[in-house]
Amino acid sequence: MTDCLFCKIVSGDVPAKVVRSSDRAVAFRDINPQAPTHVLVIPKDHHPTVGELAAADAELLAEVLREAHRVAEDEGISDTGYRVVFNTGAQAGQTVFHVHAHVLGGRGLNWPPG
Repeated sequence: MTDCLFCKIVSGDVPAKVVRSSDRAVAFRDINPQAPTHVLVIPKDHHPTVGELAAADAELLAEVLREAHRVAEDEGISDTGYRVVFNTGAQAGQTVFHVHAHVLGGRGLNWPPG
């Protein structure tokens, strides 16, 4: 999609601080971090929401989650705890409609969230 920010990151047209990349997913630092570790993991293929990705390609969704865990390992938060969040829809706070997992950690994360 030519107007999708995350598709532009995948294509290299928009710079990002990439921390991991696999054949089908890429992980990069959030530009507005909400925790010491705040990394977004996205599929390289465009899918607007996690529900649409799950329906279209369950293995790609699994790849995104595997990469989220690898980010947590690489960032040193896999043993202390981390959160993986998918905001789905505008009311849930999704602002870029290319599915993305937020990997958050490095501090205590309260419940319930915002």
